[in-house]
Amino acid sequence: MIDRRALRWNGWGFVHAGFELGRREPEVWRWVADTLGRKTLPHRPAAPLERVELAEPALAEPDLQALRALIGANHVKTDRYERAFHARGKSYLDLLAVRSGDLGQAPDAVVYPGTGEEVQALVSHCDREGIAVIPFGGGSSVVGGVNARRRDGQRGVITLDTTRLGRVLAIDAESLTARVQAGIYGPELERTLQREGYTLGHYPQSFEFSTLGGWIAARGAGQQSYRYGKAEKWLVSAELATPRGPWRTESFPASAVGPNLNQFVAGSEGILGVITEATVKIHRVPAEKDYRGYFFKDFVAGAKAVRTILQEELPVAMLRLSDGPETHFLQSFSGAQHPPGAIERAAMQALAWRGYGEGRCLLLVGLEGDRETVLESGVRTRAVIERLGGVHLGRRAGERWYSKRFAMPYMRDPMLDRGIAVETLETSVRWSDLHNLYRGVHRAIHDALRDNAADADARAIVMCHLSHGYVDGASLYFTMIFPQKQGAEVEQWLAVKRAATDAIVAGGGTVSHHHGVGTDHAPWLVREKGEVGVALLAGLKDSLDPNHTCNPGKVLPG
Repeated sequence: MIDRRALRWNGWGFVHAGFELGRREPEVWRWVADTLGRKTLPHRPAAPLERVELAEPALAEPDLQALRALIGANHVKTDRYERAFHARGKSYLDLLAVRSGDLGQAPDAVVYPGTGEEVQALVSHCDREGIAVIPFGGGSSVVGGVNARRRDGQRGVITLDTTRLGRVLAIDAESLTARVQAGIYGPELERTLQREGYTLGHYPQSFEFSTLGGWIAARGAGQQSYRYGKAEKWLVSAELATPRGPWRTESFPASAVGPNLNQFVAGSEGILGVITEATVKIHRVPAEKDYRGYFFKDFVAGAKAVRTILQEELPVAMLRLSDGPETHFLQSFSGAQHPPGAIERAAMQALAWRGYGEGRCLLLVGLEGDRETVLESGVRTRAVIERLGGVHLGRRAGERWYSKRFAMPYMRDPMLDRGIAVETLETSVRWSDLHNLYRGVHRAIHDALRDNAADADARAIVMCHLSHGYVDGASLYFTMIFPQKQGAEVEQWLAVKRAATDAIVAGGGTVSHHHGVGTDHAPWLVREKGEVGVALLAGLKDSLDPNHTCNPGKVLPG
């Protein structure tokens, strides 16, 4: 497990790490200010821990003693740092709260069980005593999924941190599965598997600071999910600690004995119980990896190439298509850090003359597998791409992205320090509706940001990339960068979020492809699942957790 004090309690990642801007840092920030219509950028540092307002714990000493008796005194934490660290996740709204020092929602205690039996004992005890239990892995939820909330009538709330459950328990080399404790972090999981020649292949952007249980609970996706699948695809079975007792789902390769209950666990976000371990599908470590880039003249042409590759069933690990604004931002931001040389400028000018100008879109293609498969896939994907108007850029663009693929979240904290908001939202939609939804969401975000701008001169950057694709549709991932409206930051973002999500639903998209529901998306759940579907989920919750002990207030509206 990672030492919690090595991590930022109110931001992203390790305390000692950050986004490297290099020697041209002043030029980068001048470019950001100009792009957003700012003459200067303000100085808005986060409140230090000693200034954070934390309510007195609601649990009395006898309650804490009872918790210590279950898992040991050293594993029950009530200090300011632990309570603040576990109060919220990593959404923009979460960061606004913790940076302002407003932690009205904080656990009364943080517990670190070391076995599945201890987790079950804690859940059962808290259910009897009227104490809410918040499952917590890496804490990287961006939809309010780990916030320390309790229901009216509950005496207190504890956060149950699973990261002491951090081992690979068994590898079945013949069946290509592994049994793993749910609190293991991504890097440790991959190190352990790869020592034996295997990989799960699940690499979300939060990979370094998220856990197996969190990936399952959020029904997460990785950057190479084209090849390795989303969480619901690689999950074989799970074990949960619930108020009704231990629950282990079936682990057959296939079964017709009713619905597959694993599909209730994937995406459950801790409301049915605490995931303690899982059996997952693994793969042999690929012998070859090939990541490279292509330009298209516009987003429509690039999306058609992605759709064609998928519908022709070519084996790929990743297809990531940035729209014109995202391609322009990434190149301009990089150019502010590392100004292009004469050869690169000449190459870009030559592309512009051929029509790959301001609206050009970057497609990154990732291939993984044995050498023969990668070579054949490379030839076939390139043939499709060039037939549909793509221009091959070589490996540099792909390898640059691959080497920095976990770094971008570190950029959020210095942006917020300068009064700049950065937030994302995502969806998936059928190919036949994709471009209408894309335009509708872009329009909704721009209109909402205009109506809630910091001032008349403020400008926003709204960009999107097609992050995951399927035979019948794809995921669109939107990123917004805009000046904060000081004193009304929460209201500003909620207006944008409402407008964008309403546009997603109106356009035929899901409220979330891989971020989950949490609290932020719950208001739209009935529109997506229908009243009967929500009643089914509520009935399952009431069956396993009638007192709503586990993660109350998440997923289900109200």
